[in-house]
Amino acid sequence: MSQDQDQRDAQDQPAAQPMEIDPGAQEPGELDGGEAQQQDEQRQGRYAGVISWVVSGALHATMLMLMGTIYFLAQEPEQEIPPVRVQNIPPPPEKKEEKPKMERELLDPKVQLDIETKSDNPSPISQLDLPQEDSQREEENDNPVPKGREEAVADSETGGQGAFMAIGAGGGASGMFGSRSGGGRKRAVGRGGGSKGSESAVEAALRWFKKHQSPNGMWDCENYPANCTEAPKCEPGKPEHTDPANANIAMTGYAVLCFLGAGYDHKTANRYRQTVKAGVEWLLSVQKPDGLLGERNYEHPIATMALAEAYAMTNDPSLRGPSQKAVDVLIARQNQDASGGYGLGWDYTKASNRNDSSVTGWCIMALKSAYAGGLNVGNSMQGAKQFVERAWKATNPGWEKLDPYTGVSDFPYCWDTKTNDYVHTFNSKDFTRGLGRDCAPMGAVCAVFLGHRSGDVMLETLGNHIMKFQTPKSYPTNTYYLYYNTMGIFQLGGDRFKVWNASVRDMLVSAQRKGEGCFDGSWDYKSSDFPGAGVGRILSTAYCCLSLEVYYRYAQVQKMH
Repeated sequence: MSQDQDQRDAQDQPAAQPMEIDPGAQEPGELDGGEAQQQDEQRQGRYAGVISWVVSGALHATMLMLMGTIYFLAQEPEQEIPPVRVQNIPPPPEKKEEKPKMERELLDPKVQLDIETKSDNPSPISQLDLPQEDSQREEENDNPVPKGREEAVADSETGGQGAFMAIGAGGGASGMFGSRSGGGRKRAVGRGGGSKGSESAVEAALRWFKKHQSPNGMWDCENYPANCTEAPKCEPGKPEHTDPANANIAMTGYAVLCFLGAGYDHKTANRYRQTVKAGVEWLLSVQKPDGLLGERNYEHPIATMALAEAYAMTNDPSLRGPSQKAVDVLIARQNQDASGGYGLGWDYTKASNRNDSSVTGWCIMALKSAYAGGLNVGNSMQGAKQFVERAWKATNPGWEKLDPYTGVSDFPYCWDTKTNDYVHTFNSKDFTRGLGRDCAPMGAVCAVFLGHRSGDVMLETLGNHIMKFQTPKSYPTNTYYLYYNTMGIFQLGGDRFKVWNASVRDMLVSAQRKGEGCFDGSWDYKSSDFPGAGVGRILSTAYCCLSLEVYYRYAQVQKMH
């Protein structure tokens, strides 16, 4: 049969009818409605899980690619390391042994300073000095607790002790002793004309005192070298005009004052806290029940001043009672004017007609420190002011005609209340001006502490006397006068102190013993040329150390130019 025929036959066949399906009939293997729905839900869950894994994998892959890109971009291209040729290097030559550097600035110990009484340099000395040395205290910040009552620094001529207490003005809310530590000390050194050398000398002196303190806390003027382990040994001192017990009270008071003057007390965290604490406790241990420290109005006011300043700087309640008792002794011993009914100066022990300027100076300074601590000094300072003015007028007849800017005046060693007579010098009534044996230093300091200010004829002419006759040019010098004069001329300020500081500061730094075992940090006392110098090295070192602390022990009074 042909192909065309086959196609015609197929077209002639009837169309196939569609198969009818019985909806109730079930094909083999078909599930009922509930099972089918469950199977569909499971199938959809599997699809969702697969999709989640795919999306998560894509995200992680993308993050890995990004991190890898960042890592490779951050890498520095490797640099080809050039070939290195190994070569033997000979050992370095041996260095010569060098002497260790001293901790403080050294100056020529034989320097001789010759100065004029007027300053040729109008700029402040502090602008020419080395930077101030870090004292490495444990507490370097300003102490927020006032060190000494704030009103004690007010420059006021009214209200109680106002005139007397003007000393130290400038301390502000930090109190009379607020410039002794931390930033206050640094600023005071810069303003006053101190230097790295002078501050280093102070710290060296304090180290010397620490090395020579006795185990019981005192400083023994005779046997102090035994407390030091270094050699060569210092020479022992020798008590003069008193027994060793009195001398040791004074020496301990001096040493404690040196630490306090530099801001190291017995309570604040500092390197010398235990040293000062032991010294203070020893003074308390030898104080008599009535408050007396020693016998005379030398050692007693020196020790009283140490206790009073320690109390004023720390508000230690254990010191208030002993300090007040010591002050009460001073008030009870003050000389009284028979006709005027007020106090005057002081003698060696009990009240009398004899007013000793050297003794009186220490009593006034002790009372000043007591007032700074809030202790009761009564009207003792008004009486002391009467003494200073009457003694000065008796010693300088015609004082009304003195020119405060060119004239000079003197101050007596002793003045008798009953006879109005005076003794110029430590040794006799005979006086040759220029020998420097009068008590102008004590008079000047007392005048400042008692309210006299620049332009005052007494203060100005005493300052002129000191500059003309008692400015030291080399060491050794009269260290007793040095202490008083440095404090008095600092308070006068101006050109006088620029000249004084230019001589005294570097002279003392130069003269301090350095690198000699037991001697290191001290000052020699031989040829010091004042009664009592033979007490020894503790005394000379104290006076020199206190003189170098002048920049911050007490701020300059206001209105001093």
